[in-house]
Amino acid sequence: MAELDALRSGVLAALAGGRAGSGVDTVGRVCRACVELLPVDGAAVSVMADAGHREVVYTSDEVSSALAEMQFSLGEGPCFEAFSQGGPVLHPDLAAGLPPAWPVFAAQAAEHPVAALFTFPLQIGVVRVATLDTYRSTPGSLTAAELSTALQVADIAALALSGLLGGDRWLDGDGRWMEGAGMRHREVHQATGMLIAQLDVPAEAALARMRAHAFADGRPLLDVAADIVAGRLRLDREP
Repeated sequence: MAELDALRSGVLAALAGGRAGSGVDTVGRVCRACVELLPVDGAAVSVMADAGHREVVYTSDEVSSALAEMQFSLGEGPCFEAFSQGGPVLHPDLAAGLPPAWPVFAAQAAEHPVAALFTFPLQIGVVRVATLDTYRSTPGSLTAAELSTALQVADIAALALSGLLGGDRWLDGDGRWMEGAGMRHREVHQATGMLIAQLDVPAEAALARMRAHAFADGRPLLDVAADIVAGRLRLDREP
């Protein structure tokens, strides 16, 4: 497909140019192309290390942004399933039944104009580093040709990410998350560290405690994290 060839060539040219900030711009270009080439209404790319370390690189619209934040707040959703399993997660009709792997996210996603979700893991070499999340407002499966296009777009998205990862903007050489500029979940990581010290629990348990509090109060995880960092909220041990 000529459009895919042009997209890949554009990404390669941007990487060769090496302009500051061009990495996120290039990922955004791929997301926008994804919406143009496929029967989807929005796309997002998120870098991941595990369920507790995830950063949204680009979202094409408000619904994609809401879906990305919901998944991180809940710790479940198609991005986590695709990342852990290493294959596409395709749900053409959410109204047909809640996916057993992420029922809470699916129920909340239904409150938005979202009828179908298609998510693809992104790899750089043999290392899985991110996901490409797409949604559509009407139910329906991807055809074989559309799925092939989606997989090629996912490969190009991974190529675009190679301009951001492996340097000093997102991950250091040991794969640890850094305090890079523009990280939307920086306060969540800071709050997790504070809870580790306060509750004497592992990072996974600290994040789970924060997510449970946010869910119970019906608040965004980012807001709860901001309160913890500012000292307005302290999550003591459960009785």
